[in-house]
Amino acid sequence: MFADNYSLFWLYYNKAGAIIKPAVWGIIENMKQENEQPEISFVIPAYNEAKNLAGCLQSVLDEIQRESVNAEVVVVNNASTDETRKIGEGFLEVRVLDEPRKGITFARQAGYVVSRGQLVANIDADNRLPVGWLRKALAEFEEKPALVCLSGPLIYFDLPWYKRLVVWFYSRVVFLVYLLDRFIFRLGSVVQGGNFVVRRKALEQIGGFDTSIKFYGEDTDLARRLSRLGLVKFYLNFFIYSSGRRLAKEGVVLTGFRYVLNYYSVLFRHKPATDKYTDIRG
Repeated sequence: MFADNYSLFWLYYNKAGAIIKPAVWGIIENMKQENEQPEISFVIPAYNEAKNLAGCLQSVLDEIQRESVNAEVVVVNNASTDETRKIGEGFLEVRVLDEPRKGITFARQAGYVVSRGQLVANIDADNRLPVGWLRKALAEFEEKPALVCLSGPLIYFDLPWYKRLVVWFYSRVVFLVYLLDRFIFRLGSVVQGGNFVVRRKALEQIGGFDTSIKFYGEDTDLARRLSRLGLVKFYLNFFIYSSGRRLAKEGVVLTGFRYVLNYYSVLFRHKPATDKYTDIRG
């Protein structure tokens, strides 16, 4: 009788252990990851982005899972009046932060300050990460110790083909400008707002984002200041999918002109030529 009870005890003990042990180890691993500095932090500003945020976050979380990277995701709810915060909170892996001061640089700065990653990935709430985006970013920074910032073009998934073709040519012109300004004239570099990754230490050294810049030129200002510290690379193959709603609403030519005007204004005058901008949502 004792032997039977003893065998029964160990049978149930082993079965319970098979269920409990993985759960316990999972909790321990999660605690370890929380205490470790993430390899990369995603900072996503969001102003009234209830329609787009879920798709963006899902693409980020899928990419993190594919690459098995220790990463964190921070959504900065930037004075939204819709359900942006609620959408962000629907993802358990995501931290939602409120920044009541409306503006892209306020949101980027707030997200950067609370994030903990060695690298800070800045994307927009209407972006979608392509497969392999994270692998490319991590490989570039690992292979190039002097690299302080990596950026690439946007591919607009919701524009008609002929407008996408115009943007394709425009991105090649931008790449040419990047080569000239970086290697020939040595004026600075190019960063595409909404698709760039920066080393935390470099961002700390330049004092973070310039919150006096409201919209246009914030990426050029960052590239200009970071290029004094190290390599700022604009890589055509490091693309990200994005909504072309601004180009659709304001026109490809006019939007392109405004970006070019403010690029050179920030480069030479250290301030944008255009303070006013229109919020495009939908």
